[in-house]
Amino acid sequence: MSSKKTGYFLGALAGAGVMAAAVAGAGVRLPQAHADQPQLIRASTAPIFAPPPGAPMSFSDIFDRVSPAVVSINVTSRVDASALRIPGLPFELTPKGAPDDEEDGDESAPPQGGRTEKGQPKLPTQQSAGSGFFISADGYVVTNNHVVENAETIKVVLKDETELEGVVVGRDEATDLAVIKVKGRNGSFPYVNFENAARPRVGDWVIAVGNPFGLGGSATAGIISAYGRDIGETFVDYIQIDAPINRGNSGGPTFDIYGRVIGVNTAIFSPSGGSVGIGFAIPADIADQVTKQLISGRRIERGYIGATIQNFTTEMAEAQGMGDQRGAIVSDLAPNGPSQRAGLTAGDVIVSINGHGVKSSSELTREVAKAHPGDTLKLEIIRDGKRRTVEVRSGTRPSEKELAANENAPGQGGGGSSGPQAQRAPAVLGLSLAPLDDVLRRQLGLPATVRGAVVLSVDASSDAGQKGLKRGDVIVRAGDAAVASAAEVQTAVEAAKRAKRPSVLLGIYRGGRTLFLPLKIGE
Repeated sequence: MSSKKTGYFLGALAGAGVMAAAVAGAGVRLPQAHADQPQLIRASTAPIFAPPPGAPMSFSDIFDRVSPAVVSINVTSRVDASALRIPGLPFELTPKGAPDDEEDGDESAPPQGGRTEKGQPKLPTQQSAGSGFFISADGYVVTNNHVVENAETIKVVLKDETELEGVVVGRDEATDLAVIKVKGRNGSFPYVNFENAARPRVGDWVIAVGNPFGLGGSATAGIISAYGRDIGETFVDYIQIDAPINRGNSGGPTFDIYGRVIGVNTAIFSPSGGSVGIGFAIPADIADQVTKQLISGRRIERGYIGATIQNFTTEMAEAQGMGDQRGAIVSDLAPNGPSQRAGLTAGDVIVSINGHGVKSSSELTREVAKAHPGDTLKLEIIRDGKRRTVEVRSGTRPSEKELAANENAPGQGGGGSSGPQAQRAPAVLGLSLAPLDDVLRRQLGLPATVRGAVVLSVDASSDAGQKGLKRGDVIVRAGDAAVASAAEVQTAVEAAKRAKRPSVLLGIYRGGRTLFLPLKIGE
């Protein structure tokens, strides 16, 4: 997003205010009549700029030292085929020369023309840009996985505008990190180092250098706003910074005031696409560990317990009579996976792993990922209101694509706008339920392993309706027990009422997955 002139103007005013405060703090006496006005004191022909107390005099020395190691990365890739589909049209837009294209087309060539070696039409190409930085003199460059994923060609542009070809050495989708190696030049490249020992505090200065909107070599400064930000990624607790980063900064470094890399810029929070002062960087210790493994050619292995988990929220805890307990609740188990073999069951609430307390599903996943395949993990769980320990032997975590494919596997049913006129039981929590018989199972495409009560209709004004339950959902658990009928669901509701709980926790099977949801009981 291009900057507006008002942005430049406000920035200039802010700079003048800082200058005035700095001069006053330096002990220079200002004329009394104008003590509150910005002043420019000239000791010679050049103006003196001084920072407020605690700020560096300038970032220019740091930038001069580290900027030669920062590069721009220009990538050519193929357009995702899904981007060629327009919703509502019964066909995809295909490139010229596709078998179903009856026109001869212009042989003077659309840029995407031609076919693959297997005779398939090539998809159009697209250009994108990001940032990166050398971490070794022999040409290894760190960047984000999403910058170079699916790249056909990679051009690495140095500070002196030299362009070198790059090749991907390794990528890690889980942390969004990648390493590329430049080709075509022998010699010593300027490089920077990750800082793993010293950790800047919240409020300390940082500098981001990169290639925003194709403007290579751009530097911005700010502070560390927070640590441990969870932005939906599984394996990274991000650093939040307010140094402006924009599109094209992805993969670039964030430096401390000593010129050490403390993070890899990855994402921004923005309603507009431009910087609003909320950026996120992968911490240096994670980036250092992952990139070293990628350079060595080793596969990055993470621990795996074969359980689908979700946050165990305060509302869920209230529904189970567990106060303000936090943790991760097990919603599904991989068939014959490590957790199932160890005796974990759906509905177990995991509250610690190897003595380390966990308050969310992300925290548990990160702790499991630190394990080596074959390690024994001691999980403290709450089941039926009692604490117990389950030992799980860690497996090897499949790739993110493999996990996504398993979650979206066909034939796992869920939902449906039509179905048989099954015999309805009295409504429970605004839900009309029926036992899951063979007829319903076939019509909903549900596997034989699923047992529960099928939702036939939902009162839109109920808490269930407000929270998105729909026809075809299957209630597989209520409270602490598995259920197979409306009567069993009602029994769990009555038990929650007697315990004076505000809600009851239901396990809902939909689309091949089980999710837990607390529903208010009401009067």
